[in-house]
Amino acid sequence: MSQKAKKLALIILMFNMFITMGGIGIIIPVLPSYLEIFGVGGQVLGFLIASFALAQFLFSPVAGDLSDRYGRKNFIIIGLIIYGISQIIFGLASEVWVLFVARFLTGLGAAFIMPPTMAFVADITTPEERGKGMGQLGAAISLGFMIGPGIGGFLAEVNLHFPFYASGIVALITALLSLIILPNVQTKSQEQQLQVDVQRPPRENLLQQLVRSVKTPYFILLIVVFTFSFGIANFQSTLSMFLKLKFNYAPADIAIVITVGGFVGVILQMFIIDILFKKYGEMKIILINLVAAAITMFLMIFVNGYFVILTVATLFQVATIFIRPAVNTLISKMADRDQGFAAGMNNAYMSLGNMIGPALAGILLEWSLPSPFIFGAIILIGCFVLAYGWNRKNAPTLVQSEVKS
Repeated sequence: MSQKAKKLALIILMFNMFITMGGIGIIIPVLPSYLEIFGVGGQVLGFLIASFALAQFLFSPVAGDLSDRYGRKNFIIIGLIIYGISQIIFGLASEVWVLFVARFLTGLGAAFIMPPTMAFVADITTPEERGKGMGQLGAAISLGFMIGPGIGGFLAEVNLHFPFYASGIVALITALLSLIILPNVQTKSQEQQLQVDVQRPPRENLLQQLVRSVKTPYFILLIVVFTFSFGIANFQSTLSMFLKLKFNYAPADIAIVITVGGFVGVILQMFIIDILFKKYGEMKIILINLVAAAITMFLMIFVNGYFVILTVATLFQVATIFIRPAVNTLISKMADRDQGFAAGMNNAYMSLGNMIGPALAGILLEWSLPSPFIFGAIILIGCFVLAYGWNRKNAPTLVQSEVKS
C-alpha cells in the first residue's frame, strides 16, 4: 500500500473513532432532560449507560477475533451501521424498554468498530510507524469524547431528539465513506489463516481470562483500572443528573461543564504527561491523582455557583485523564511478552467499571443526591490505599521493568 493510501485510510479510521466517541459523549448532557419525557430519573440513566458498557464488554473480544478472519473493513462498516441506526431509534423511542434496546445496540456497534479499527491501524503501519498511528487514533478518541458533550448541548437547543438523529445520520454517512475509501487489507491468506486456526490453542472464555488475570503481577493495576473507570463513569453519569436536579441546568450548561474539563485534560496530557512520567514515575502520578480525584469528587457535594462547579469538575477530569495513561504504561511494562492478554484484560476491567459505576450511581442518586459522590470518593481512597501498599511491596520490580523497557 502506498503512503498516500495509508494516510487516507488512517484519516478515515480516525474519523470513525471520532464519530463513535463523539456519539457516546453527545448524549451525556441531553439525557437528564430527555428522560423527563418518559417520567424516569437517575436510576434509569445509570442503567442505560451501563447497558452500553455491557455490550462492549461482551462483544469487543469477539469482534476483534472475528475481524482477524473476515476482515477489518467489513466489521467497521457493520458496526457503524448498527451504531447509526441505534442512535436514531433512541431518538424515536416512545417507551423506556426501547431506550435500553437502542443503547445496548449502540454498545454492540461500538464493539464492532473499535477493536477492528485499532487492528486496522496495526495492519497498515510498520513497527516504526505504529506508535504514531496509535497516538493519532488515541487523539481522535479523546477529541470525540471531549467535543461530543458540547455538540450535544448545542444540538439540544433545536429539540431534545435532534442530537440522537444527527449522531445516527453522521455515523451512517461515515459507514458509506468507509465502504468507498477504506482498502480491503488481507493480513493472511486463506491457507495461512487455516494454519493459524489449526495451531491456535483452545481459546479461553472471558471468565477463564478474568480468573487468570488474578495471578498476573499487575493484577492490582487492573483493580486500579476498574476503580478509576468506575469513578469516571460514576461521576459523568451522576454529574449531568445532579446538575439538572440540584441547579436545574439546561443541556447546554451541563455540556460546558463536561467539555471544558475534558479539553483542559487532553491539552495537559499532550504537553506535560511525558515530562511528569520521566520526573516522578507512573506510580507516583497514579497515587497523587487518585487522591485528587477523590477530593474533587467529594467537593462536588458542597460547591455552588457555576464557576466553582466548573473548576471542581475540571480538576476531577484532569486527575482521571492523568491516571489512565500512567496505568496503561505500567501494565504494558509488567506484561513483558504477554501484551495481547494484558491489553484485553485492561479493556475488560475498564468495561466492568464503566458498567457497574453508572448502574450503582443511578440507584444511589435515587436514594440520596450526594450519595454517589460520597461513595465514589470512598472507593477512590480505598484504591489509593491498596495501590500504595502494593507499590511499597513491588517497588524493586517496577524499577527493573523500567530498566528493561
